Amino acid sequence: MWSKTWGLWLCLAVAGCGSADRAPPVTFANESDGTAEPVVDPAPQAAPVDVMTSTHWPDARLEGGTARITCSFDYEADGEGEPLESLTFFALVDALSPCRETGRVRVRYEGKIGAGFTALVQRVAAMADRMEIQSRVLDISSTGGHVEEAIRAGDVMADTRWDIWVREDAICHSACVLVLAGGDTRSVKGKVGIHRLFRDRSRANSRAELRAELKQVHGDVTEYLERNGGAAALADLMMTVPNRDLRLLTSEELTLFGLAGVNAAQADLDRILVMRRCGKPFVQRRDAFAYAFENQCLKDPGDGFEEQRMCGLALRKQFGFPDATCPNDGPLADLMEPDGDLRLARKDDEKRDAPPPSATTSGSTVRSR
Repeated sequence: MWSKTWGLWLCLAVAGCGSADRAPPVTFANESDGTAEPVVDPAPQAAPVDVMTSTHWPDARLEGGTARITCSFDYEADGEGEPLESLTFFALVDALSPCRETGRVRVRYEGKIGAGFTALVQRVAAMADRMEIQSRVLDISSTGGHVEEAIRAGDVMADTRWDIWVREDAICHSACVLVLAGGDTRSVKGKVGIHRLFRDRSRANSRAELRAELKQVHGDVTEYLERNGGAAALADLMMTVPNRDLRLLTSEELTLFGLAGVNAAQADLDRILVMRRCGKPFVQRRDAFAYAFENQCLKDPGDGFEEQRMCGLALRKQFGFPDATCPNDGPLADLMEPDGDLRLARKDDEKRDAPPPSATTSGSTVRSR
């Protein structure tokens, strides 16, 4: 049933309503002096094609790192997930299908930041969009990589709403720091380190040439940080640390440079959009909830992440959520089923009520519900 329904959905998703080719419009120049030479207006440029909306994804390989996919945020209890062997469309269908039920996916990535990593986060997000998997976590440990790809990947993650973890046993160094800036929320317990970022395949032969290259890289990094809620001062600090060295950032510096907690740029954008839809009183209650949530609920990744969300759900009632006018714009709305039931509670109830696997009746395993 799944394969037929999914196949039909895909056909509808990628099909177009064809029409006959039309000649470009024609206007006439110099009509006042009688010459009236025909001038063909240039044909309108077609909009860029989003290849992620089709099933024919370009070739991409995850080189320099490994990725695992799981639908659980509790890595201590449920592990790191299944290895992702391919970045093809149907490989992602298979990997993310189990996560449709929970509405969440965690990608455990260990390795370098490169083109394969950018393709990974882009493709997982594209498939998650198709399957309506709203909660996405990048669980990363990386020594860095290509600065240009880190910027591309960070912008992709900003557009597709990822949360990022750097667990206590993980690191995020060099170009990985730029990826960290792209997340919606950043839970950091591991080591985050910075140094100068070089352009790939530098051709500098003198300090002046190196300075010119670094100036360009510095400008790109500064612009990237500013549009993603980071501090431009971080780019300046990077320039003071030789590439062979590493400066670890303190928890206070992570907050100061906009690399931990809620992303300020995304929070402000969300506020503007919700204000348009739901009005000022709604947003004021939402802001009050956010303040209480940050002070009462934010904890470590993993187990703590689940506890954070349950803590937040308990706070919702205190601030008048869910709101009948804007039910989908309230805090933690992604945890609710369309009928208003709590998604996580329903799954937990099923897990708790289910009998042990060994329980059988007439040779068949007993299953609840």
